Amino acid sequence: QVQLVESGGGLVQPGGSLRLSCAASGFTFSDYAMSWVRQAPGKGLEWVSDINAGGSITYYADSVKGRFTISRDNAGNTLYLQMNSLKPEDTAVYYCNVRGVLPHSVYWGQGTQVTVSS
Repeated sequence: QVQLVESGGGLVQPGGSLRLSCAASGFTFSDYAMSWVRQAPGKGLEWVSDINAGGSITYYADSVKGRFTISRDNAGNTLYLQMNSLKPEDTAVYYCNVRGVLPHSVYWGQGTQVTVSS
């Protein structure tokens, strides 16, 4: 079965950095685009970034462009999100997801908490 497990969250001061990981299993990771999505306290889901299956094409929300970098290791079945110059407004639960493994499907991980605070 498809499984996505995020890790790497934590408490960091403004201006700091974190690297999130998403370990994937149960499907052919290298065949699918992947996404990062976040949910801030009391708010809805916000798309953060996408990466294509091969890792050569990336997209970012304007709110994170220039600060976050999405990447993937297809040999290791892992998705990453490098987050630099973190701001308090980046505080959220961060989720990775994959679409289309089954028709009309979207699989999500359990999320990892990122808190940016002094």
